[in-house]
Amino acid sequence: MTLVQIRPGSTHATPAGGTVADTMDTAGPQVCDDMTVEVALSVMASARTGHLLVCDDSGRCTGLVTRSRLAVVRDGSAYSDRVQLRDILGDRGPFISPVTTMAEAGHMMRYSDVDALPVVDEHGSALGVFALAR
Repeated sequence: MTLVQIRPGSTHATPAGGTVADTMDTAGPQVCDDMTVEVALSVMASARTGHLLVCDDSGRCTGLVTRSRLAVVRDGSAYSDRVQLRDILGDRGPFISPVTTMAEAGHMMRYSDVDALPVVDEHGSALGVFALAR
């Protein structure tokens, strides 16, 4: 079964300080890790987003995939139409807590070389996405 949940995103301005909870976007599209790459790209296109939060069967966030990452996988020589998101996620994470400071989140993003991080609660459920402004 493939789960897709779409929630409206926030559009507020980012303050200079504070916590991730003050500036994160709501979770947005969440999909199950058994979704194929092609379907995920289609969901991204219809939701007009550049990323999807990926969850396992129990609803725990397992990662975040981007349009560019999925395009690289799709264009790779080992690609088949059966490749699922769980096949390309690898290790769980990185994730941040809603109480993480903006400075800590920025440091983690630079260290991890990512433009967006899933924000999760103490149970691993996705609360939102903290992304760099473009």
